[in-house]
Amino acid sequence: MLAGKVAIVTGAGSGLGQACAVALSREGATVAITELPDRRDKAAETLAMIEAAGGAGSIVDLDVRDLSQITACVGATAGQHGRVDILVNNAGVNIRRNAFDVTEQDWDGVIDVNLKGVFFMAQAVGRQMRDQNPSGGSIINMASIMGLVGYYQRAAYCSSKAGVVNMTRVLAVEWAEHNIRVNAVCPTFVDTPLTRPMFEAQPEFLDDILHRTLLGRLATPEEIAAAVVFLAGPGAAMIHGHALPVDGGWTAM
Repeated sequence: MLAGKVAIVTGAGSGLGQACAVALSREGATVAITELPDRRDKAAETLAMIEAAGGAGSIVDLDVRDLSQITACVGATAGQHGRVDILVNNAGVNIRRNAFDVTEQDWDGVIDVNLKGVFFMAQAVGRQMRDQNPSGGSIINMASIMGLVGYYQRAAYCSSKAGVVNMTRVLAVEWAEHNIRVNAVCPTFVDTPLTRPMFEAQPEFLDDILHRTLLGRLATPEEIAAAVVFLAGPGAAMIHGHALPVDGGWTAM
């Protein structure tokens, strides 16, 4: 489905980013795996998984808070592989804090990665997609159901993800003429090795999540990655400017 396509996945060393990179590779895409420089070993694990399955990829150091690194990442990927067809804007952080206790440092730390970094990564890749021949591509921003609803201890996170949702719409409006499709995926809580200890330590938190989720369970990384692959592929050619909840029915209530 994606044979001959080149994808960039940010924060692809673990969790959702890793699942997205592997899933895109399985559909034939060559994947540029980006990670923070001090997490290059994690990126190498993702690349090993891709290569073990017969896929191809590369590793690019990237801190999305640094615009010079964003420019270098996109340039290196296009230089090595000839073009960029898909961007999965996945890198993100969360600082859980009651709203009364959020500091300026907390706020800036979340917004700088989740919103500013996502925008400038999309901008750099969008320019590449506009100028390449043939032009066009698919940008998938990793938002969250927390960008569609509110939840406890996530004032900065919910604000950042709501920003991603509406930013996705703005880019869709502006970039349609360049054949650049822009969509967002809005996952519910996902069962990963990083989140599992949190759920185990706070069973009441998990119970509340499951109560709000009509299907009564957490998502898997592979389920979120499947939505990303769909939006990246030809079957989604008419889907543009959409925020797709993958939430087990949470936002239906």
